[in-house]
Amino acid sequence: MAEPNRSLAGKGRPAGGKMNEQSALIKKELRARLRARLRDIPAARRDRDSAQARALLARQRVWREAGAVLFYAPRPDELDLLPLLERALAEGRTVALPRFFPETGLYAACQVENLPRDCAPGKFGLAEPAARCPVFSLNRLDLALVPGVGFDDAGHRLGRGGGFYDRLLAGVAGTRCGVAFDEQMAWPIPAEPHDIVVNCILTPTRWVEIPGQRPILP
Repeated sequence: MAEPNRSLAGKGRPAGGKMNEQSALIKKELRARLRARLRDIPAARRDRDSAQARALLARQRVWREAGAVLFYAPRPDELDLLPLLERALAEGRTVALPRFFPETGLYAACQVENLPRDCAPGKFGLAEPAARCPVFSLNRLDLALVPGVGFDDAGHRLGRGGGFYDRLLAGVAGTRCGVAFDEQMAWPIPAEPHDIVVNCILTPTRWVEIPGQRPILP
């Protein structure tokens, strides 16, 4: 595993609930550093790491027992878990992907039954469920797979700055599993009151269960 990024650790987490300038600066610097790390990962290794992460997730009890799973459509710099979506469908599980609703400015989980047929490019050019795909209640999800720019071992997630996933994950009653390359593990990530802590983190080489935030089994 890559050594966690500790270069900003001395700045700590700002006191108080409101995100201040120091916290915003730390997050901005961490995003830049972590994105630079991701750019250095060759395409062949990304494919290999994605396969390793899928195999590691498939061995976890929380995956084996999940009847309803929220996946994500990966960006080029994110681990690709979509082959497990196809596997879950073949096993008769319920699977969903996030879909953006312009009228609310929010994402919702929408059920898919056939990935090529049910999805089309969405807000950021990533695959999203079509309008005909029904919304699936977040509190019925057993497992939500969560991408991010970075994570730390306390379960804090560094997103892309829009807050979309935090608002989506706030309604998830099941396990929230962060998904990242090893290079994306950093310490510490500033936490704000609205930030959602994940229960566990999957990397190609590690399955990390967060103390006090253990996976929630169905």
